[in-house]
Amino acid sequence: MFEQTFKNIDDILHKDAGCSSELDYVEQTSWILFLKYLDDFEKDKKTASELSGKPYTEIIDAQYRWEKWAMPKGKDGKLDHHKASTGDDLKDFVDHKLFPYLKKFKTDAESPDTIIYKIGEIFSELKNKIQSGYNLREVINLIDELRFRSHAEKHEMSHLYEAKIQNMGNAGRNGGEYYTPRPLIKTIIKVVAPEIGKTIYDGAGGSEGFLCEGFEYLKASKNLTTKDIETLQKRTFYGKEKKSLAYIIGTMNMILHGVEAPNIIHTNTLSENLADIQEKDRYDIVLTNPPFGGKERAEVQQNFPIKTGETAFLFLQHYIKILRAGGRAGIVIKNTFLSNTDNASVSLRKMLLESCDLHTVLDLPGGVFTGAGVKTVVLFFEKGKPTKKVWYYQLNLDRNLGKTNPLNENDLSEFVRLQKTKADSPNSWCVKISDVDSGAWDLSVKNPNRKDETELRDPKEIIDEMKELDRESVEILKTIQELVKK
Repeated sequence: MFEQTFKNIDDILHKDAGCSSELDYVEQTSWILFLKYLDDFEKDKKTASELSGKPYTEIIDAQYRWEKWAMPKGKDGKLDHHKASTGDDLKDFVDHKLFPYLKKFKTDAESPDTIIYKIGEIFSELKNKIQSGYNLREVINLIDELRFRSHAEKHEMSHLYEAKIQNMGNAGRNGGEYYTPRPLIKTIIKVVAPEIGKTIYDGAGGSEGFLCEGFEYLKASKNLTTKDIETLQKRTFYGKEKKSLAYIIGTMNMILHGVEAPNIIHTNTLSENLADIQEKDRYDIVLTNPPFGGKERAEVQQNFPIKTGETAFLFLQHYIKILRAGGRAGIVIKNTFLSNTDNASVSLRKMLLESCDLHTVLDLPGGVFTGAGVKTVVLFFEKGKPTKKVWYYQLNLDRNLGKTNPLNENDLSEFVRLQKTKADSPNSWCVKISDVDSGAWDLSVKNPNRKDETELRDPKEIIDEMKELDRESVEILKTIQELVKK
């Protein structure tokens, strides 16, 4: 039901003059979906309060509730066409009354860690782009058919919502930066194995997939007490995101998963000076896939001891610094990090090995990230003690990954099983740091169990990597030109 509804909504928005891309479809579906979800959320809260004999004060004033402006219904339970506005009347109400009313929640809220504040923040960042009030009416009618009352309904809806986020990337827009395949995220979380009471952080949150899956993992980890539920809601998940749309979608994604007031901040994480991070600012666990291939300006690089334009390498420094002693991390990064010979890469590997126990490296094949030919690895480490040996696992699949043949959890099941004991196998081996050249600190993936095979790279992968290098070269030239102008 959800899947067909989303497809029908996309078909309507495709006809609308105000929506020109998959990115717009997701953004516009999001705010309407969110208000319908909020209506069901309030009904559940009210019912629970009444059952416990407590009064419930609704968040939304009567005239701005879903059943008043979006779906006024008659006694037969169907839309009352006499009371339901459409066309210009509906668009004017949404643009000039509803959005300003909801935007004001941000200043009216008692504190930022409330759902009231988050509602105000969301509607301060978004605007209605649907130009036809008739199209808007059609979308509202479709979304009203969706129900978010049961756990199964919420789970299915959040799963399909994330599929829409993934499609933003497939449409060739920057939405792809926001999306890490869920089977990979779930696997990383299984290995890092967070516990309730530990704080979890992602400083490059995007659609907050790591935090959403972390929430699902911890919810299922034990029978939750009232205190556990409060801890998960308020004192577990923390994120930062630079881009406005990603920030809004991430916030809504977490609320749709069941975290009522996500601790997510709209900021550029890399603008923070590492020297300013205090013990109170640190977290127990980092789960993240920082953007790679970006190029940061010279003034941003000044915030880091190891200067580099590579966004992911700056993020890695940030994560090492912001982890508490004994803290654990699972971080996706380009595989070239393990072997690059430039000073920044060598210095960063040395710092990681000396300050953290890099106990596991998962080597992923090309095609894990749809639309990106870049090969990646996942670094698993614990802060506070130096690395003695690294256990490698090379994921070798008998198929090429792509949009129609994506990575699945079963592909990674052997890795999860072997990682517990760091066992040797045809796909896994250990390297002692004492055997690594202390000049270059080269941590390249070299499977000693596959010496008899000459591994030929997929031509498409080589072409994609050449395109990526060309793109990076253009960015570097732009940065140099900007610096020369200054």
